[in-house]
Amino acid sequence: MMNASSHLHRLRSTQPSSSLIPKPFFISHGRNSSRSSNPASLLPTRRRSSTLEFHGKQKCLSIRASATDHVKGVETSKENASSVKAVIRATAPGLLSDLLITKPLDVYQDLIGKTLLLELVSADIESGTGLEKGTIKGYAHKVRTEKEEVIYESDFVVPAGFGEIGAVFVENEHHKEMFLNNIVLDGLPNGPIHFNCSSWVHSKFDNPLKRIFFSNKSYLPKDTPTGLKKVRETELENLRGDGEKERKKFDRIYDYDTYNDLGDPDNSSEDLARPVLGSKVHPYPRRCRTGRPRCKKDPMSEKRSSSVYVPRDETFEDVKQLTFSTKTLKSVLHALLPQLEVVMLNPHLGFPHFTAIDTLFQEGVPVPKDKNFFQLIIPRLVKTITDGGDGVLLFETPQMIERDKFSWFRDEEFSRQTLAGLNPYSLELVTEWPIKSKLDPEIYGPPESLITTELVEKEIRGAMTIDEALKQKKMFMLDYHDLLLPYVNKVREIEGTTLYGSRTLFFLTMDGTLRPLAIELTRPPVGEKPQWKQVFTPGWDGTSCWLWRLAKAHVCAHDAGYHQLVVHWLRTHCCTEPYIIAANRQLSAMHPIYRLLHPHFRYTMEINALARESLINAGGIIESCFSPGKYAIELSSAAYDQLWRFDMEALPADLIRRGMAVEDPTAEHGLKLSIEDYPFANDGLILWDTIKQWVRDYVNHYYPDPSLVESDEELQHWWTEVRTKGHADKKDEPWWPVLKTPEDLVNVLTTIIWVAAGHHAAVNFGQYVYAGYFPNRPTIARTNMPTEDPVDDEFKNFLHKPEFAMLKCFPSQIQATKVMAVLDVLSNHSPDEEYLGDQMEPSWAENPVIKAAFERFNGRLKELEGTIDERNTNLNLKNRTGAGVVPYELLKPLSKPGVTGMGVPNSISI
Repeated sequence: MMNASSHLHRLRSTQPSSSLIPKPFFISHGRNSSRSSNPASLLPTRRRSSTLEFHGKQKCLSIRASATDHVKGVETSKENASSVKAVIRATAPGLLSDLLITKPLDVYQDLIGKTLLLELVSADIESGTGLEKGTIKGYAHKVRTEKEEVIYESDFVVPAGFGEIGAVFVENEHHKEMFLNNIVLDGLPNGPIHFNCSSWVHSKFDNPLKRIFFSNKSYLPKDTPTGLKKVRETELENLRGDGEKERKKFDRIYDYDTYNDLGDPDNSSEDLARPVLGSKVHPYPRRCRTGRPRCKKDPMSEKRSSSVYVPRDETFEDVKQLTFSTKTLKSVLHALLPQLEVVMLNPHLGFPHFTAIDTLFQEGVPVPKDKNFFQLIIPRLVKTITDGGDGVLLFETPQMIERDKFSWFRDEEFSRQTLAGLNPYSLELVTEWPIKSKLDPEIYGPPESLITTELVEKEIRGAMTIDEALKQKKMFMLDYHDLLLPYVNKVREIEGTTLYGSRTLFFLTMDGTLRPLAIELTRPPVGEKPQWKQVFTPGWDGTSCWLWRLAKAHVCAHDAGYHQLVVHWLRTHCCTEPYIIAANRQLSAMHPIYRLLHPHFRYTMEINALARESLINAGGIIESCFSPGKYAIELSSAAYDQLWRFDMEALPADLIRRGMAVEDPTAEHGLKLSIEDYPFANDGLILWDTIKQWVRDYVNHYYPDPSLVESDEELQHWWTEVRTKGHADKKDEPWWPVLKTPEDLVNVLTTIIWVAAGHHAAVNFGQYVYAGYFPNRPTIARTNMPTEDPVDDEFKNFLHKPEFAMLKCFPSQIQATKVMAVLDVLSNHSPDEEYLGDQMEPSWAENPVIKAAFERFNGRLKELEGTIDERNTNLNLKNRTGAGVVPYELLKPLSKPGVTGMGVPNSISI
């Protein structure tokens, strides 16, 4: 039996080749030409035949077509046959440019009605032979343009015995790719059949394989119509590729590789070699394979390039404004930031006084070159002061500072943001006392913390004993001690940065707010120097107050780094990519679970590729502007090794793991929170339950029998590949969930969707709100504490002008400005953002049960909007609202475009 790939090739090879027609032959100018205004009238009418193929047997249908007519099938007998019209909607940006060398050829193909070759595939097989039925072929031709879409049509005659049409093969006769939106077949006895494509179709001159599109009807593998089984398998084989050669832009191949492209070891002018992440030494998730050549100096590393391959359907850069935010980010990274480096000559120059920071929002930074380009791409950031004058990078005042200019300085706000700020994922309940490090004391010094019982009871002023505080769950901590301490001495070898291991202790007050009690900073032994550690507390004298403020700056830098590297990049962007790769390799596009997950995967691989190119790469934004420097991504590998578990990425499990909640069947959401007014958890648990109910409704419809989950080969292969290839360094961990029942599947899918939607929204879209004024969340601390090995002159300078010591500790002008520009773009919602539960997928709309479930999902999300609005008016909820407080809206499902501090997109799209 002929396989689908060779069948496709045989069909393609029978087509006549196109010929080059001189441009004047079909292009006329002038409104009053005596010739027809339609260039197609210049071409002769042709007759050709369309072939209905049946594995070695052929039945011919006479096809009549001209440059202006539809392709029509004329059967020998019309009895019970259906006249079917195919309407194809496409976006073909390549056709709009007069600069393309191949445009004349492509226009000619349009004129003679040979833009696309369509082949209708029956879902049935031949009753006599058991073989797949042959396809019905016909050319589609351009009929009109509607706004940004080009409409093509083709007419078919479908015999009564052909069966249900389950797929369409498409061959693009142009020399340029085109973006196919959808195909509708109308005129069939049971109504129209819809094919949602949303995909790039390569030119046949780039790749001879035809594209395969399935109808919107979903099938588990066991239910696949017999006539589509081989086609289903073939499409997955095409997407897996062979693991060889370098990928081309038009490829749609999904495969795995390690993070071996962050460094540039062949660059001898700078220290840009970096370890490969994805091994026993440096465990890490896998990324998409590009197949680029290896470096000469380090054969384990891949050469860097100006553009990074992602499968073609993961990037939509030319269609409408689908990657508005990504384009803007590219403009900032590749054009704006280099201009800033020219303007700000001294990379180590700090701000001379706090009012100089305010000038970023009042006067801006000059941008002398490409002013018009920047204004077009990033109008929010780059503005013109006078006509004909230079542009300026002028930041908008973040909402936090707009409401209360001095909020960043207050301990109350410092504490509140651990529950309702940019990183609500780090605070944990103190359950063991005394506090003690788990690191090797032979290497890192005495493990005992200097935050003692006496110190804590003094700070809480006798309100209770430490034992009572622990029993009543009153003590909470930000603990970056053991994760950061192994990197302290290495980081300190880098010019312009420093690091400590840190612990910050908080006390839960009677009104449900947190009060910081103590910060402990630790430096391990180095050379002849023993371990250094010191505890800082909120003081009442000038020196204690300023030491406390400096200690807070260091903790904020630690938290900013951990947030960006672990909570944001690692746990959302990085760990999601393997789910996407595995889904495309193992789940057919007609699989209901693929169709459930697909909206939550859009654009993630493209933004991750951009991150590897310019954000997390050697010498990139993260390394140059965050405290760990060149060890930043290596540190995220350590966090992945020590902390990441799939079963703990579910919101309830994460809260329980950190001691922020306990299971309680009588409580709402089945959890009792340790801090009742915990805005992220309060809103997040409603969102989690809402997602889970939608997923449960969906899964139970397709898996009514529990045994169907375990017997679904595609599903099991997907989940196995997530574990064994996508997260290969943790493949043997015992905590991986198994997929045996529908509820197992519901939990896995809810976790993936939560991470892509809720988790990412909570830690991304508030970045400019909370970190746009960088003293609130400095990304780097550049100087040691004045009390660590104090030098007389430096300590005297601190005593004389402590404000200057803080400004020296803060990021430099270029570091702060770079980060602010990037965070502004990362916090931005594009005009065509797709929000959770807002738009129904076409395949869902065609299934009444799924459609009804989605409408309930949409309704619950609207209820969540109202609940959040109501909560933000309740002044008793002091952690989410109050005088000068930014209301907690990060998990509000919908948002208008721009930097809004709200909105939950379907996917990690920026």
